[in-house]
Amino acid sequence: MTDTAQLPPPTLAEDLLLLLFQPESGTIAGETTLYYVLGAAVLAEMALGDHIAATTERHGTVAVAAVRGDRPSDELFHSAWGYVSERPRAVQAVLAAVGPTLRRPVLERLIARGDVREEKRKALGLFTITTLIGGRTKRRAELVKDVRAVLVEDATPTPRVAALAALLWASGALTQFHPEIPWNSTVIARAEKLGRGDFGPAAAREAVTRTMTAIVINSVIAVTMASRPQ
Repeated sequence: MTDTAQLPPPTLAEDLLLLLFQPESGTIAGETTLYYVLGAAVLAEMALGDHIAATTERHGTVAVAAVRGDRPSDELFHSAWGYVSERPRAVQAVLAAVGPTLRRPVLERLIARGDVREEKRKALGLFTITTLIGGRTKRRAELVKDVRAVLVEDATPTPRVAALAALLWASGALTQFHPEIPWNSTVIARAEKLGRGDFGPAAAREAVTRTMTAIVINSVIAVTMASRPQ
């Protein structure tokens, strides 16, 4: 298990996975497309930190490129940064390449921080299974409060909270938070606005970051929408 003292500050991927964790059932919402969503959170945070940028290829498609000499210090980002450092890559290619390896290390960080706990139980009196239960911290409740303030109360978000709310919507799991975050037309419209990179006046000077984040989020939406029941 990861040593708490050695952990860097919580990443956007950690915050997103913690929100997707459902304490009542011990499950994580959106497991079927979780690797795309976590990969998107990694790319979005790299965009927020100016480690990656959007570039237009000769045939007109938009790709992701690393900002040279600006490798993130957190090892959670190294795989994605290394992949786009080789050459510009399509967002969905990056998500497919780096996303599948993220669930366990991100979950281990949540466990190390005490946000989530793993518990071994007997199933049918024969098999030992590992289940997830709520941790001892209040961080998940604080994250829900931050997202609710933006989507329900129309508070001006920080770029990080804006990206988190947009990723949560893109994952298709926002309905899981009803009625605390009501699933209605107003909330949907605000979430879609964030997904387009409109983070409000507080982020007006961060046009590149907003554009990059919107590209990442829309790539996730395309994947998650295709996987949802019609």
